[in-house]
Amino acid sequence: MLDLDAVDWVRRLAEAHDRQLTQLQLWNAYYEGRQPLSYMAPELLQEVDDRLRQVVINWPQLVVDSLEERLDIEGFRLGGAEQADRDLWDGIWQPNDLDEESQLAHVDALAMRRSYVIVGAGDHRGDPPVITVESPLQVYAERDPRTRRIVAALKRWEEPRADGGCDDYATLYLPDATVQLHRDGPSGAWEETDRDEHRLGTVPVVALINRARVADRDGASELAAIVPLSDAACKIASDMMVGAEFHALPRRWATGLADDDFKDSSGRPVSSLSKIIGRVWASRNDKVTFGQFPEANLSNFHETLNSLARIVASLSGLPPTYLGLATDNPPSADAIRAAESRLVKRAERRQRAFGGSWEDVMRLALLIRDGYVRPEAERMETIWRDPATPTFAQQADAVTKLYSAGLLPREMAWERLGFSATQIARMQAMEDDALTRMTAADLHALSTAPTSAPPQPGSPAAQAAVSGWSAEGADG
Repeated sequence: MLDLDAVDWVRRLAEAHDRQLTQLQLWNAYYEGRQPLSYMAPELLQEVDDRLRQVVINWPQLVVDSLEERLDIEGFRLGGAEQADRDLWDGIWQPNDLDEESQLAHVDALAMRRSYVIVGAGDHRGDPPVITVESPLQVYAERDPRTRRIVAALKRWEEPRADGGCDDYATLYLPDATVQLHRDGPSGAWEETDRDEHRLGTVPVVALINRARVADRDGASELAAIVPLSDAACKIASDMMVGAEFHALPRRWATGLADDDFKDSSGRPVSSLSKIIGRVWASRNDKVTFGQFPEANLSNFHETLNSLARIVASLSGLPPTYLGLATDNPPSADAIRAAESRLVKRAERRQRAFGGSWEDVMRLALLIRDGYVRPEAERMETIWRDPATPTFAQQADAVTKLYSAGLLPREMAWERLGFSATQIARMQAMEDDALTRMTAADLHALSTAPTSAPPQPGSPAAQAAVSGWSAEGADG
């Protein structure tokens, strides 16, 4: 690890972050559908600016959301345990609202290559650790090239002042300390304002990396292959809207008109576009002739958009129906599952990568709360919801067969059916209560049952008893 003071670390990390910030902001703009215009001729933009806007077909958001919707965490299982750990879920995960916050982290990681999770101590003794998800637009971390572990991380943000300026704030995370810094605007110098010597021995920042490579641990955006196709689709759709103007109001021609015929009521010349789409053309000159060209055909735009959608489906693994490529005959259930197979496998790969990061987050939380990490927590496992979409009846039938054959324990069968850790705990408590009531009822029935009376002399039961005794005596 480099021997730098806090200010030098801030400068180093900020410079590295700034080099990537422009591209990260561009990925974010594409996800939000606010990307700049592409492939549009400047003359066309100038001509139609007062009537048309760019049509945005937001395939980037569709690609990211379709994958993120299948990434739902349902609990954590410690090494050697059969069930999800209630303490991690109820004592750490839920108090930090990570059901909702984890979704935000997954979206940013898929769209902008990575996102971050920061772990800190609570405000008061006994409070659970504070876990926050962070945007890569504000946070940057540097890794050790040998261990691949984070050695320092920086979070920067701005806060407006009453005079219209902004104050810059930063938090530097190091293995043994967390440092707060401040400066007066971008031109000011960073000054240390507070320091927490936590002595954890590790940086309390975890990165969720999407599609990391051996030589690029910062990951890659899911939008990298989709953006050029999205730009082309937006351009074609915008051209189609321009063509629709001529389709609804075909281009007209006239001979014998003078420039004075194209002025408004105030005598000012009208724009070229107003000349083209004018509702009524009239002239007092008998020598003027009017006519119109054939209407525009928009089918070529439709075919181009469908071709681009098919390429997006092949690159992203999305089923064609997600992109509007539907057929007249509805697909069968087996066809739907087959079309989703690549998307399901991509989701499983992200679960494996993100799951390791979330396990690091929970181990950090245990270290901050308890001061140590239990050995079984080193073998922690993240429990994910099944990313596939079978019907509940199909899933229940498969799980029932596995359970009946003894290949699946009851708790795991509940997990396969999609029940959360809280629901499984409630079902176990209900079963225990039912068993307790049943046992108490059985004991009460035994204690209150009438004892059998001895047989009366001369009764068939008494004679049978005597005969049995005699036979036994004879045998003896």
